[in-house]
Amino acid sequence: MDHLVLTIIAADKPGLVERIAQSIATHGGNWLESRMAHMAGQFAGILRVSVPTESRQALVGALEDLSTHGIRVLVGEGSTGQALASKPILMTLVGNDRSGIVREITALLSKQGVNLERLSTDVNPAPMSGDPLFKAEALLQVPANVSLERLQESLETLADDLMVELRHED
Repeated sequence: MDHLVLTIIAADKPGLVERIAQSIATHGGNWLESRMAHMAGQFAGILRVSVPTESRQALVGALEDLSTHGIRVLVGEGSTGQALASKPILMTLVGNDRSGIVREITALLSKQGVNLERLSTDVNPAPMSGDPLFKAEALLQVPANVSLERLQESLETLADDLMVELRHED
């Protein structure tokens, strides 16, 4: 079996995911995992599928043909590489919003050798003041030799008001 990672973007409308799933199933593919979201009228998703080697090219062609329905699909190869020794950590951040906050956080994580596997961010009015409040949740792969206490302290130095919680993912 070949493993493919698909990135999808299209104007959101009913039947979109079904059309993609039908193309995968028609070519003997198996939908393994996915993350999908609606944002600003657009549908975006990333998914991993397995497909018999002999059906791979036909599936890729069928997915590319979805462009006639306004569905853009980017096909990437699934990796079978070995991961370095790391621990899964769930990170939660809350602080006043400002320009560049995501860049600062991700730069600090990168310098520590931390891999960002999943990230969800939002900005909402703070309960009392109404000021924009930045919230982020992320799944990290932290190298085994990186201290969680030191990582948390480093993140908290980015801003006086930044609250950081790191905990082992179960």
